[in-house]
Amino acid sequence: MRIEENYSLLAYNTFHLPVKARWFMEYGNEEELGRIVRDEYFQECISLHIGCGSNLLFINDYRGIILHSQIKGIQLMEENEDTVLLRIGAAEIWDDVVACAVSKGWGGIENLSNIPGEAGAAAIQNIGAYGVEIKDVIESVEAYNQLSFEKRTFTKEECQYGYRYSFFKDEHNEPHIVTHILIRLNKKPVYVLQYGKLKKTLAGYPAITLAHIREAVMAIRKEKLPDPGIIGNAGSFFTNPFITEQHFNGLRVQYPGMPYYPASDNQVKIPAAWLIEQCGFKGKSHGQVGVYPKHALVITNLGGANGHEIALVAESIRSAVRERFDIELTPEVKYID
Repeated sequence: MRIEENYSLLAYNTFHLPVKARWFMEYGNEEELGRIVRDEYFQECISLHIGCGSNLLFINDYRGIILHSQIKGIQLMEENEDTVLLRIGAAEIWDDVVACAVSKGWGGIENLSNIPGEAGAAAIQNIGAYGVEIKDVIESVEAYNQLSFEKRTFTKEECQYGYRYSFFKDEHNEPHIVTHILIRLNKKPVYVLQYGKLKKTLAGYPAITLAHIREAVMAIRKEKLPDPGIIGNAGSFFTNPFITEQHFNGLRVQYPGMPYYPASDNQVKIPAAWLIEQCGFKGKSHGQVGVYPKHALVITNLGGANGHEIALVAESIRSAVRERFDIELTPEVKYID
């Protein structure tokens, strides 16, 4: 167990904000986690459990306790002719998990290559890319209840997965800390290649394999997204909005080229990046805050910006999209004040 006071969170937020936590606590196993959350002082303080901070925007220094896991490991639990079941520690770097699976010939998560963050956070966020979401491979999630101090295993159905949503993100539910995730992968992979850009990139390869799909996805992401190790950002700042078919049909009269994806329940998904670009933000900077020239959905720290300044630019974008399209953008990034 590790406990630090007035601890810099520079390495724990990909916006590169020089914020600090009043306390930083890191545990290496479930026993240490139990000791921390049962502690009376911990219960009196505000607390936040984080991974790599790749979806966080700290507005100020954090006045409470930042909790971080060091539970790692990729364990083969089951194997049959067709599938494998892996139990993964929540602190494993997600892309390391993908790299391991691809190297073994296990398919299902290759489209999720190069997404920053840890495995536990990936399951909480229901990360997705190129037609695949982590919920497609989740078998169950092991979590620790911060109020009852009980460990519980959630089935995929109990995780209540939706678009960038899970049970663990709902603030109305009792708070849980994910300790392990269990995913089932295929030894006879079925490739998901319906996204045009991925198809086009793979056309340059001699064959379609897990390794080539991973390589292609990484190349695409590198081409259009800034490396958070170099340019401060949290990837997609907003989720793609869903609007009614009636609303969409009205907009299409004015914007016949508006891209869209049909969804269920008479709804249509609109790319948030397109909306932002139409409002003139793409490639523009506002002080030390920028909107990435290659992808309008990415807000960047150009150097020296603070969380409040980034939030103001995000709100300017939301206001402009709301005024022009009557569409409300929802931040995918979580604000921490």
